[in-house]
Amino acid sequence: MALGGFENIGRSPELRKRLLFVLIMLAVYRVGVHIPTPGVNTVALAEYFRRFQGTLLGLFDMFSGRALSQFSVVALGIMPYISASIIVELLTVVWPYLTRLKKEGGQEGRRKLTQYSRYGTVVLSLFQGYLIAVGLERMQLTGGVGGVVLHPGLPFRLLTMLTLTAGTAFIMWIGEQITERGIGNGISLIIFAGIVEGLPAATARTVSQVSGGEMSAFAALFLLLGMVAIVAAVIFCEKAQRRITVQHAQRMVGRRLMKGGLTHLPLKLNPAGVIPPIFASSLIMFPATLSQFWDHEFFKAMSTWLSPGTWLYNLLYVTLIIFFCYFYTGVTFNPVDVAENMKKQGGFIPGIRPGVKTSEFIDRVLTRIVLWGGIYVSLICLLPTFVNQYFHAEFYFGGTALLIVVGVAIDTLSQIQSHLMNVQYDAFLKRGTRTAVDPGFGGSGRIRR
Repeated sequence: MALGGFENIGRSPELRKRLLFVLIMLAVYRVGVHIPTPGVNTVALAEYFRRFQGTLLGLFDMFSGRALSQFSVVALGIMPYISASIIVELLTVVWPYLTRLKKEGGQEGRRKLTQYSRYGTVVLSLFQGYLIAVGLERMQLTGGVGGVVLHPGLPFRLLTMLTLTAGTAFIMWIGEQITERGIGNGISLIIFAGIVEGLPAATARTVSQVSGGEMSAFAALFLLLGMVAIVAAVIFCEKAQRRITVQHAQRMVGRRLMKGGLTHLPLKLNPAGVIPPIFASSLIMFPATLSQFWDHEFFKAMSTWLSPGTWLYNLLYVTLIIFFCYFYTGVTFNPVDVAENMKKQGGFIPGIRPGVKTSEFIDRVLTRIVLWGGIYVSLICLLPTFVNQYFHAEFYFGGTALLIVVGVAIDTLSQIQSHLMNVQYDAFLKRGTRTAVDPGFGGSGRIRR
């Protein structure tokens, strides 16, 4: 990515205000992470998370910025909103009313879909808050730590439901404010801030391992160079596109003749983003999570078989990631609609008939791209397991976290660059207007030659 022009950030007052607003909102969010929910023994809860890592709780704790392990007022994080948005997106495929809102509703339709996502967020937050409250009441640790909940009962459950729902709604509001008044996607930046927050601690642990002799300096250097190379590879793959050439013929629009030309239909290597690894991780970690709440031999055996590093875990993980890559891409990208819109606009792919043949060609190309994209995502997500197994180190920026961090960083930098280009373009137009028009006598304008 070209970073030219970023030295002009300080020259744009509006951009400075937007960036400052983003930093203030993220700081407010991080303050909320350290406000505990009433009625919980945070020391016992932290000990519980330390003992039972590698479950769904650990995955959700990462996305919440370590708010869940501290059980703060924003412990649910933004995951209920993401889940509600995905559910609404999936319903637009099978529910005709939502399908019409998405295709024909325009700005008003998108506003209604966003409103439905908000309602779903509140419902999911209340439901998850109740389940978490019941689960906390059942947590009992040995070794003198005691129970997690100080005063179990219905009042604690209701208080937890309302507190966590209010915290999630507040984070959702912060994300929308960042999107509207800041730079970048607010929801993505909140997740980004929660993941990056743990980077200093992970770095300190690696340095401690090197100084304590647990890891050699050569291995640490090799790990650092490997991280830089992997981040560069992820940036390259996330920006990689398969461009399909589209030819536009001359056509009449009203009384104007629109000239034809060549454009491109870009197909990303990873069109599904981070959704496939999130879904795959959730399904694989589900038996390990159940084994912590129900003392059953079947769940314990499943947890052992599906522990990270085993051949069954790796095989199932890769299979689920590739499956969800195809599934989510099929839900969000319809080659038939793309071919129809292309035909309506007078466009066609050279050598391919418009209509059904075009949709079949796009689907065939997309099928091959998604396969390679799924393999790429699988390799990135298996990195932490291999590093931990062979180097006995913590590869913090690996897997889903790495995809999220790189994707959000690319999107935010692109928006900053676009804003700077708009500012420079506006300044050029104003400067050109002042040069071209010279006020004459009586206020009339005289064009300079």
